[in-house]
Amino acid sequence: MRALSGRNRRLAWLGLTPDPERLLPGHVARLRHARFSGTSVADLEIAERGRVERLILHGTPRRWLRYLGELTTLVVAVADGGPGDPHTAREVGDVIRHHHRMLIGLPGPGYQRTGAQRAALDDALLRLESR
Repeated sequence: MRALSGRNRRLAWLGLTPDPERLLPGHVARLRHARFSGTSVADLEIAERGRVERLILHGTPRRWLRYLGELTTLVVAVADGGPGDPHTAREVGDVIRHHHRMLIGLPGPGYQRTGAQRAALDDALLRLESR
């Protein structure tokens, strides 16, 4: 396998985004709607897709991981008994957990930085399975 260098190394994280980019906005919109029902799910989904698009086009690995950390907080809140559909929270948690596991193959500290998120997701997903 050829080592990444320069620009390719800085952009390697973008190879991990297709599943989250495609799957998360709709699920996240439903979780957000359960907490803040003043906006329609459709409007929340449009906003979430725009946010993800901006992160991918103009963001950094650190900002992307911070976003996934925010989503981890949503999943944990549902697991703690907060508003939101447990099945939807499991879907979001599974996508994030899979993404974080793939970070081990990328250069940089992303995998180490997400250790606490992985642990929180593992715990939350176990609790959501029993609901």
